[in-house]
Amino acid sequence: MINVKLFRIVTGEEVVAELVSEDDATVTLKNGLVVIPTGQNVGFAPWSMVIDKDNPNITISKNHIVYTVEVDSGVNKKYNEIYGSKLITPEDKKLIL
Repeated sequence: MINVKLFRIVTGEEVVAELVSEDDATVTLKNGLVVIPTGQNVGFAPWSMVIDKDNPNITISKNHIVYTVEVDSGVNKKYNEIYGSKLITPEDKKLIL
């Protein structure tokens, strides 16, 4: 399972990315998408447009991160469609009585 998180960067960007690893001073992210508000919804664009596609990891200082949080299930699903296994798990069916 991909460990997808939202990172708020000191520049104001909100980045959805796979957390690859972290230590006391840095975090390594993979396949970052910057969150772009689009009216009532959000869109995504590549965070780093010219990064090597064969080595998409970016290591940044924790000093440049304001906060890190879990993402909404819909965002996690969309991220998996873009970068994950491409397998989409259907929503649970509920029995109506």
